[in-house]
Amino acid sequence: MTPPMAARELLRRMFEAAIASAQPALCVPPRLPPLDALRGRVIVIGAGKASAAMAQAVEQQWRGRGLERVEGLVVTRYGYGAPCQRIEIVEAAHPVPDAAGEAAAARLLQRVSGLEADDFVLCLISGGGSALLPLALPGLTLADKQAVNRALLASGASIGEMNTVRRHLSAIKGGRLAAACHPARVLTLLISDVPGDRPIDIASGPTVGDPTLCADALAIVQRLGVALPEAARELLQSGRGESVKPDDPRLARAQVEIIAAPQRALEAAAAVARQAGYAAHILGDAIEGEAREVGKVLAGVARQVARHGQPFAAPCVLLSGGETTVTLHADARDQGRGPGRGGRNVETLLAQAIALDGHARIHGLAGDTDGVDGVEEIAGAFIGPDTLARARALGLRVHDELAAHNGHGFFQRLGDSLVTGPTRTNVNDFRALLVEAP
Repeated sequence: MTPPMAARELLRRMFEAAIASAQPALCVPPRLPPLDALRGRVIVIGAGKASAAMAQAVEQQWRGRGLERVEGLVVTRYGYGAPCQRIEIVEAAHPVPDAAGEAAAARLLQRVSGLEADDFVLCLISGGGSALLPLALPGLTLADKQAVNRALLASGASIGEMNTVRRHLSAIKGGRLAAACHPARVLTLLISDVPGDRPIDIASGPTVGDPTLCADALAIVQRLGVALPEAARELLQSGRGESVKPDDPRLARAQVEIIAAPQRALEAAAAVARQAGYAAHILGDAIEGEAREVGKVLAGVARQVARHGQPFAAPCVLLSGGETTVTLHADARDQGRGPGRGGRNVETLLAQAIALDGHARIHGLAGDTDGVDGVEEIAGAFIGPDTLARARALGLRVHDELAAHNGHGFFQRLGDSLVTGPTRTNVNDFRALLVEAP
């Protein structure tokens, strides 16, 4: 049987390999055109948790080749900046936007106004860009955008649903940024943090044509019972929030490339597991659903492996990625059971621990590859065969902790939190279950 700390160390090494595979210094340079081949102005813009590190990689690749020609501005999360010479780095709030993000988004649009056909715009986009570019359409305020974001985060909306709504309330998303760059050539490099790697859902697609409609956004908020500010509802109902469509001629010179994605990160983790003597199986890179339900299902698969050797034989590692959701139910809040301090990964993991019920041969990790699960600087956590026993010894009632969405509080009490600091990349959630041999 693998000692608990050895299992934890292997799980952590897999998580670190996933993050390393998506580092901008590795994946940005091969996709850059030669600087001396570009005519006209060269402008670098972008947004996301990885955008500053991406900008830094650009400057390092182009250094000594006419870097003085380059100008630009990117917006990243507080604490995720990186030193650059020519590209201005602005930090703003995530996941709920703030005035710094709003002002930076307005300045970013100004940077690309009045361009000509010989000019070149390099757009660096990664997860988190939606909240970091909160410039609203006329008639909406920042307070309106903040209210919409909070309501969507609490509603259990999928990332695709959230971004459909955001695109139709934004002055910059849903292809509007690329349209503002016209007639310049635009190359967008994307680090994907969304299930399915759809460019339109990565930071709500600022340089990608949007096939969805205001009516689609309105249907989502109605189905989920999201209370919209009146100005936002009017924008959707009137159609004034319609986004730029894929066949818009202003997007004819806009090119998009995905340079890092969850699947590649899972493959890097699988390689670490195999080097340690474990078979590695990727269950999916785009798993969505309510976090606690996903946790229970994955626990059920691990138990089947441990008990029956199906669908895989132990010892092995089960890997998955995607983006789950956490619905904050009004009844839980009313009864004083939540919301606690949590995030979707620790919610998944706490539900897994309950479902595994102290299984002697199963260990797990779940974490967000950007280093932030929810709103705290905690990436995720670990579980092992002794998780529930140690929790009960501390007087923790595990079902109540789950009901209160208090995953971070729970795992911190146990000393099982996973803290990485800013990773400066983001390829979404990472989950690993290690099943030992009988």
